[in-house]
Amino acid sequence: METIWLYQFRLIVIGDSTVGKSCLIRRFTEGRFAQVSDPTVGVDFFSRLVEIEPGKRIKLQIWDTAGQERFRSITRAYYRNSVGGLLLFDITNRRSFQNVHNWLEEARSHVQPHSIVFLLVGHKCDLEAQRQVTQHEAEKLAAAYGMRYVETSARDAINVEKAFVDLTREIFELVRNGDIQIQDGWEGVKSGFVPNTVHSSEEVTKGSRQCFC
Repeated sequence: METIWLYQFRLIVIGDSTVGKSCLIRRFTEGRFAQVSDPTVGVDFFSRLVEIEPGKRIKLQIWDTAGQERFRSITRAYYRNSVGGLLLFDITNRRSFQNVHNWLEEARSHVQPHSIVFLLVGHKCDLEAQRQVTQHEAEKLAAAYGMRYVETSARDAINVEKAFVDLTREIFELVRNGDIQIQDGWEGVKSGFVPNTVHSSEEVTKGSRQCFC
């Protein structure tokens, strides 16, 4: 039977190389953690269904981008067709946190005329003893850019589900309220597969009544 989903959202995951983008995505989509992960070359693609409310499923297309500078031209091409994004930094690598501004500005400059709903993610929170970025300053930065903030660990499966589901819910509310709309030629949001549904036995009876007078 074909899976039923209301919408398809395209998400992009960005951030410096080695912050753990691929590990986070694989934990979310495959439920596993890879101790050794090859660097992403260009862009990789993943997908998963999430149920944000009872009976309401969203299909996520998740694009894993390379953090290295030599692949940035490829990454930029995917901004415009994304409705949401996870912007990752490594809490044990202060430089990756300082580069959040650059990633955000690059995304916003290439997404026009659309906009991306971002979630700031402090990754590798299991390495607390090596922390170089406090939760307070990360929350402060996120608030300054109008984003939410969450700390995750792909290794220990901490808040991985929460990060993706919270972002999906936020986008869904914007779509439901009309703040984000489906547009021809834009891949960020697509209508899903929803079959005709009969809501009650009374409606079935009404539809099948015939007069034999």
